[in-house]
Amino acid sequence: MNKCIKNPNHNRLPLAGTALALSALSVIGGCVVSTPPPPPPRAVYVAPPPPPAYVAPAVEVEVKATEPPPPLPEYTQPPCPEEGYLWTPGYWAWGAGGYYWVPGTWVQPPQVGVLWTPGYWGFVGGVYTFNAGYWGPHVGFYGGVNYGFGYVGVGFAGGRWAGNSFAYNQAVTNVSVTNVHNTYNETVVNNVTVNKVSYNGGPGGVAATPTAQEKAAAREPHVPPTPAQRAHVQEAARNPALAAKANGGHPAIAATPKPGAFNAPGVVGARGAAPVAAHAAPAAAHPAVAAAKPPVTAAKAPVQGARPATAAARPPAQPARPMVAAAKAQPQHAAAVKPSAKAEKPAKPEGGRR
Repeated sequence: MNKCIKNPNHNRLPLAGTALALSALSVIGGCVVSTPPPPPPRAVYVAPPPPPAYVAPAVEVEVKATEPPPPLPEYTQPPCPEEGYLWTPGYWAWGAGGYYWVPGTWVQPPQVGVLWTPGYWGFVGGVYTFNAGYWGPHVGFYGGVNYGFGYVGVGFAGGRWAGNSFAYNQAVTNVSVTNVHNTYNETVVNNVTVNKVSYNGGPGGVAATPTAQEKAAAREPHVPPTPAQRAHVQEAARNPALAAKANGGHPAIAATPKPGAFNAPGVVGARGAAPVAAHAAPAAAHPAVAAAKPPVTAAKAPVQGARPATAAARPPAQPARPMVAAAKAQPQHAAAVKPSAKAEKPAKPEGGRR
């Protein structure tokens, strides 16, 4: 039999404490029963902090531009200088003065078995972002841009590694069997639209997305550009003739046989570009023009009573070859001297007869 515990002072509790007593006790049939403690607060899920953003190495610092790069210029590939060099296509880079052309060139790879994935411009978030190129076991995504010479937009068909040596596909690369002995000939089927667009996405850009193989290649270990490649880019940035604003998208130095060899034999210019030597031609013509003036004075000297031989013997300090060329360029004055000389000869006999 349950016994009830009576509270003799239950009628004497103050009014303010009544509510507290009712919340803590449950009175049923005059018995006081204790209540269980309240349940613990419901746990709230807190998501872990997001991982830090990927920070690319210093050689792969992103470069952004507000305008698209110019179309790719048309040029021929210089021949491979030595066996073991791999081709890296040219591209437009962004600097303080806008876009400038980095000539394509043959480069020694940093190690055996790696291939070059070219950099490319992509339209992301309203701006054009440059994705730097890299060396790796396989060629990754380069925006679907058709750089030519084996880089048709997907993969690379210009050659492949055969053990510790590189074999060149003569169908798409300019190699001479005199310098290169490991070659083959394989036709490349180009399934990519051939155009000169130099960027991916955005208005007028190439509409291409990475393939499964290219995504896998992006996760492989990469090797940054070699010191020779970085020096090649720095040399291009210092050359005002390679700025797009100066060459109108047609650089006179479109490709070089080796990195940084901008003045070496074998440099190739873009189609429609002014030759590099054309800028120096007017300056070279000035000495010839200056050398042409003394013979004109010498030819007129006999008319003024001066001796032709003496006048001709006083040329300015000019090279002998330009003087000869200048003399040949003035046949009219030499012919004009002869009649006056013949006219003087009859006058002397007449004076003798007198």
